Amino acid sequence: MDYSTPMILPLLLITITIIPVFEGCDQSRQGCRIQEGQCLCGKGCYSEYRYSNYEECYKALKGRRFDFCAQGPCNHNGVCVQTSQEPGYKCRCAGTGYYGTRCEIKCYGQNTTTKQEVPFECIVI
Repeated sequence: MDYSTPMILPLLLITITIIPVFEGCDQSRQGCRIQEGQCLCGKGCYSEYRYSNYEECYKALKGRRFDFCAQGPCNHNGVCVQTSQEPGYKCRCAGTGYYGTRCEIKCYGQNTTTKQEVPFECIVI
């Protein structure tokens, strides 16, 4: 073997692209939303991150736009998030023991004999 010439080893480059998956999103966006009385900015579903920037969100929070969550539509400690889709908010019910559009329906036990599908808000891991 001739050691005077450099040996070139083939390199295998693997590129892994991680694309966040937002369950139930038609489109995702970088933006802000009102959650628990504060502006929360980040990336998520277009319908939930309805404000383009913090300033727009802050104006909405201060009453220059209608805040659907200020009325407290979510029951049983569900978290209200404003959306651009009707009715203008969405209740996050996970961890409350309830589900439904306003966290109004009690989760039934895991040992139930009914053949109903268990809503994801009711699944305890």
